[in-house]
Order: sequence, then structure tokens, then C-alpha cells
Amino acid sequence: MPQINQLPVLSTISSGDQLPVYSPNNGDARRTSIGSLLTFFQQSFASPTLSVNLYVPGSGFNITVPTPVSQDQWMLLQPAGTLATGTITLPLNTGVPDGTTVLITTTQEITSLTIALNGATALYGGVSFLGAGTATAIRFYQPTNSWYQINADAIYGANVQAFLAVPSSANLRAAMTDETGTGLLVFGTGPTLTTPTITNPTVSTGTFTSPALVTPVIGAATGTSLSTTGNQVITSTGKHGYATGSGGVVTQLTDKTTAVTLSKSTGQITLAGAALAASTTVSFTLTNTVIEAGDILIMNHISGGTAGSYLLNAQSAAGSASINVRNISLGSLSEAIVIAFAVIKAVSA
Repeated sequence: MPQINQLPVLSTISSGDQLPVYSPNNGDARRTSIGSLLTFFQQSFASPTLSVNLYVPGSGFNITVPTPVSQDQWMLLQPAGTLATGTITLPLNTGVPDGTTVLITTTQEITSLTIALNGATALYGGVSFLGAGTATAIRFYQPTNSWYQINADAIYGANVQAFLAVPSSANLRAAMTDETGTGLLVFGTGPTLTTPTITNPTVSTGTFTSPALVTPVIGAATGTSLSTTGNQVITSTGKHGYATGSGGVVTQLTDKTTAVTLSKSTGQITLAGAALAASTTVSFTLTNTVIEAGDILIMNHISGGTAGSYLLNAQSAAGSASINVRNISLGSLSEAIVIAFAVIKAVSA
């Protein structure tokens, strides 16, 4: 038998050419073809090159990843538009070299993506949704016969991925785990809130602009104004009136006809102690910028002087009121009585 260096040189190799090999299982030397050797290397040792496969699938597609001929398999999907469903079938597990990576990229959204294992035991961290312009990368580990997600970025659940792809109110609500109610997000003014329960709100100019609240429950609210078209009803021991800061005091000088100035919604006027004859009426002007024409002044004699001896009334005008004080007793009174008043808004139409 000639030595190997004595054999003729073969300048061109074909897949059918034979090579001698020693088979430990058989205990002797045998021969195999170049083609069989190539198949063995392809199945056992993937090359470091990248294989790209371009597809233009329709909804409901089922595309099988080719048996790997390279370490990285890039499945590039370019559908015409959003696809409702689709399946990527991985290569048969017995033909996948250890460490093979499959990268799936889509230019359009695939709402429901299925990755079929094709003999593998499991896929860990796989996705079921791909947004437009996103990708998922998985790698095969032969000892466990399983595929593993290897994306560098965090892998979000399908609902979160759907929101990132299409950031609508409905998708955000689906991505949440503790949401209440439905509807649309509101970032502008004039939101419509139906039957909200609001506890201890503080409302200031610019926070809400003309919101429509239907039967809300509001506790200890603070605001700048309140306008209603229906009744305002107080229950239990609640009060209706003015708080500290709304009132003031003023003292009349000289006599009971001397004008006074107090621009408050409520307050107290201490009259001069000049004599007021029995059955006599005097008038003085209260200058008050809070008062508008037609407003009503509620007045009471609250201290100083003889109780029940005075009759009070007022006529309002823009910025003032003419207050009448009448002595209804049987004798002259020289008393510095204190009158409490409150301005009530009134209109004639």
C-alpha cells in the first residue's frame, strides 16, 4: 500500500470524494465522503458568519428558521402593515449546533407572535408581541435542549410592549396592574369626572377649569368660588356664613349721622353715643366696596345699649349702603350700640 506522500495530488475536491477515518465504534479504519464530513461540521460547529433571511409575511404566517449554516440566524420580517398573528418555527433541535443565535426583527407590529420550539424542551424569556422596529434574540443551549432570551435590554410583558409601541390610554390601562375604572387620560382643562369620591381637596386657580362633577362626595373643600344651579343644603350641625378674615370693625365718630367706611362682607359698626330721641330715625352712610346695588344687608343690634329699643334697616347702592336707625322706645337714648351686619348677594332678575 503506497504512503500518503506517494499518492497523486487531487487539485479539485468534490462532495463525493472519500477520506479515510478511524471509527472507534467499529474498531477499524473506514471511509467517508467530503459531503458527509461537511454535514457533520455544519451540525456540530456553526461558523462565525451571519445568515440573513428576508421575508414579507402576511397575517397568520408560519416561517421556519432554516437549519443553521452559521452561528447567527437573522430573520428579517418586513410585512406591509400590522399583523394580528404569526408563527416563527425554530429549526429542528437535533440539527441546531450549541450556541446558535436566532435574531427576529420586524418592521411592523406583530400583535400575537408564537415561537414554535420544534423539538426543543423550552424557551425562556420569549416574547409574544413585537412592536414595529423591535427585535428579539434567543440562543440555543444544547445540554438543556432549550432556547434562552439574550436581549441586552429588559424584556417587558406583552401589555407593556403594546403600550410602548402604541401609547394609547387603553394600552396603558392594560399594562397596569392596579388601575381603577376606564376611559381616557386627561392632561388638558375641563375634564368630565363621573361620580368621583374626593376627600379633602384643595382647589386653586389653574388646577381645575370648569370640571363637571356629577354627585361627587367632597370633604373639607377649599376654593375661590362656588356657583350652583341647584340647592345648597346643610345637614347635621353645619353652618353657612363667613370665616375669619372676611369681617372687620369700625367706630362712628361725632354723632349717629356720621358716615363710616368698612369694605368687608361682614363686620361690626359701633355707633356714636349721641342722643337719639324717642320715635326718631337717623341715617348714616356705610361706604363698602363689597356692596353692589340690590344687595341685602342683614343687621342686628348685638351689644351696647338697651336691647329691643332699636329698629334697623338699610338701602344698598353700588359701593355703599344707607343705614337707618330708629329709636322705638318711649324715651331718648344716648347709647353707643354695636350693629353686626352681613352682606347677602341679591338680584332682581
